[in-house]
Amino acid sequence: MHIPCKPVYILVASFYISVLLFSDCMAYKEENHSSTHKITNNKAYKVNQQKISDIAVHGLLLWVSTGFLMPLGILVIRGSIKAEPGSRRSKVLFYLHVCFQMLSVLLATVGAAMSLKKFENSFDNNHQKLGLALYGAILMQGLIGFFRPHRGKKERSYWYLLHWILGTIVSLVGIINIYTGLKAYHERTLKSTTLWTILFTMEVSFIGLVYLFQDKLEYMKKQGVIVGSESSIVSSNQDIPQRQTQKELLPVACGKRNALENLFD
Repeated sequence: MHIPCKPVYILVASFYISVLLFSDCMAYKEENHSSTHKITNNKAYKVNQQKISDIAVHGLLLWVSTGFLMPLGILVIRGSIKAEPGSRRSKVLFYLHVCFQMLSVLLATVGAAMSLKKFENSFDNNHQKLGLALYGAILMQGLIGFFRPHRGKKERSYWYLLHWILGTIVSLVGIINIYTGLKAYHERTLKSTTLWTILFTMEVSFIGLVYLFQDKLEYMKKQGVIVGSESSIVSSNQDIPQRQTQKELLPVACGKRNALENLFD
């Protein structure tokens, strides 16, 4: 049986032509896709660099606010406890405390607004959840500070207790949230935060030492640990036997007077 060759040639030629056209089309699509992918990567790189800068600014604002100014304000107001009420030193320390706390609230507000505007806040991690609760507590603490009752009123003791407890909680949670923020920054950007963690830990440790030293300062002075206090204590102890000797040499008026002196001595 004779099979014509011309249709076979035409079929083979058409097959090769379709394969060439398909390969050219696929090559064009791959080239177009690769160029589009490069453009997308460049845009994503630019967005990521901008976001990294925004995260760094946000972290710096909250570091200065809750990690430095708030604890510093606490140290300042603790220094005014032993000052004379109404004295110049007491007033200066009080207004320094107010200025530090107001500035910290302002910086925390800027940092929170920046987070809401430029970041994706899904509140699915501890840093965002703590940050939201912390900012609410900061605003509440600021309002409580403004509505401070005058000395001598019954509400003053309750106000002081609430202000002290809430201020302590805000400071501790603020320090904890800075550590969670450093961890989140490392997870988001893959950049090392070891140096910043060490620096912040050193700062917190120094503030804690000053906080403890404030309570022990007067006790250390009484114990003669501070230079100059020991000599005054020793000299005062040496004067005691002389005063007792002079007291023994004083004449006694009568028996009743001697009995009263023995009773009250």
